[in-house]
Amino acid sequence: MNQSPLFADLTTIRVGGAIARFVEPTSRVGFIEAVEDADSAQVPLCVIGGGSNLLASDADFDGVVVRDGRRDINVLDQAAPREGDELSVHVNAAAGAHWDDFVDFCVRMGLQGVEGLSGIPGTVGASVVQNIGAYGQEVGTCVESVEVWDRREKKVVNFTADLMNFGYRTSALKSSMYKAPGVAAADFFPTPRYVVLSVTFVLQHSAVGTVRFGQLATALHVDVGASMDIASIRAAVVKVRAAKAMLEDPGRYANPWMRSTVAHPDAAKVGDMGALADASVMQDRWSCGSFFINPVLTQARAQALPELAPRFNARASDGTAGVKTSAAWLIDHAGFHKGYPLTQDPAAPAALSTRHTLALTNRGAARARDIVELAHTVQDGVEGAFGIRLIPEPVFLGLS
Repeated sequence: MNQSPLFADLTTIRVGGAIARFVEPTSRVGFIEAVEDADSAQVPLCVIGGGSNLLASDADFDGVVVRDGRRDINVLDQAAPREGDELSVHVNAAAGAHWDDFVDFCVRMGLQGVEGLSGIPGTVGASVVQNIGAYGQEVGTCVESVEVWDRREKKVVNFTADLMNFGYRTSALKSSMYKAPGVAAADFFPTPRYVVLSVTFVLQHSAVGTVRFGQLATALHVDVGASMDIASIRAAVVKVRAAKAMLEDPGRYANPWMRSTVAHPDAAKVGDMGALADASVMQDRWSCGSFFINPVLTQARAQALPELAPRFNARASDGTAGVKTSAAWLIDHAGFHKGYPLTQDPAAPAALSTRHTLALTNRGAARARDIVELAHTVQDGVEGAFGIRLIPEPVFLGLS
């Protein structure tokens, strides 16, 4: 392939214009050089992972897109537990490693700590930028350190977990892209100041994990807090995500621009993931996953919500105590049902997922502008009903 791809080739929502230059280095030095070359030439830079958290404009991108071509996953210390010991195991993964390949590797090695994060699209590098989380786990809780390239100081830096400032769907890396929630920074956007090179995780040698989420407990027919082997937890998480169409479409790996990004591109994306959802809802997977961040409100603001609105203790981006509510609940109760279309035309190009109101989907012919219009419609409706302006989770490139 000599030409460059479209963002539509690289993203899970399958929209976005042409890319002027695409680079996929397969060495650590090459990856750093590609980022530094773009910065030195002062051209727009977009470092992309799995393309699951990016909504790119329909316009051509007159810059450089860099994707880390390294897929290395390595156990750094003793792989087998010593009898009678509780042994922590350190696993290092390159930023370009596919996240679910990493989870699969850990589960097969009998390493507990990330099984609840099965099936999340994206890469290891993106996982710590976003501090991905699901079903009672967050990636930040098992990170020991993150190796990054500091674009300002032009040097490699190691961030320990405490310096990462992990919070709900945020980190020090993500914060370097924004001057306020949802407002891009002038210096570093859409790529953070700190570009992830690799992540070292600390996991536990255990074939058993804890079921920490009600929906997952129901799927496993156990109580919350029950112990269960991690392979069963992983399988149940994948099944639950499939039922909500919150897995990526495995068909995207037939695209030549995507084939090299997973361990087994000819398989239905890790085991039987592809078989777990009916083909009729495959377009529900053409999305960015959860499109809006669950709002974290002040205590007073949370009390003003309807009595049945979900409420969870949480911390706001500034570290203060707050109350998290469900963006999906707000969307649904503002009148946007599952499958809500951009237009009343049966062939509307964009719609809410038929399985989950938190996902905005490309129904096959959507453009970025269609997704943005639908997002604004939902934001306006929720704000009108509850006085809360939802903040999009994906990075918007060339879009408002």
